[in-house]
Amino acid sequence: QVQLVESGGGLVQAGGSLRLSCAASALSFRGLVLGWFRQAPGKEREFVAAISRSGNTRFVADTVKGRFTISGDNTKNSLYLQMNALQVEDTAVYYCAADGRIPGSYSYHPSDYEYWGQGTQVTVSS
Repeated sequence: QVQLVESGGGLVQAGGSLRLSCAASALSFRGLVLGWFRQAPGKEREFVAAISRSGNTRFVADTVKGRFTISGDNTKNSLYLQMNALQVEDTAVYYCAADGRIPGSYSYHPSDYEYWGQGTQVTVSS
């Protein structure tokens, strides 16, 4: 069982930055594919970024490429999402997710992830 707790959300003006954190209760991040997803009101949950089990490969959705960066710290069992140049369209609840069964390096399907945090709200004002 893996418990995930996100933090770092808030209200920011367009063009600003936020850093989301996700703390995991697992003994180790190793062996887990880790990801960030977001869900805006009335929309489906969508992939934002993921990091492979080794931590060596990172994937970012085209909609946030060049603005968002995913990283992890195995010594702290923590996952991060650095968000720069935020846009109003980035407003959503952001979730971190983890799974040990994904066969590849990552997945952009929310249904492939077994463990989820409670989410943290990010609101970008114009």
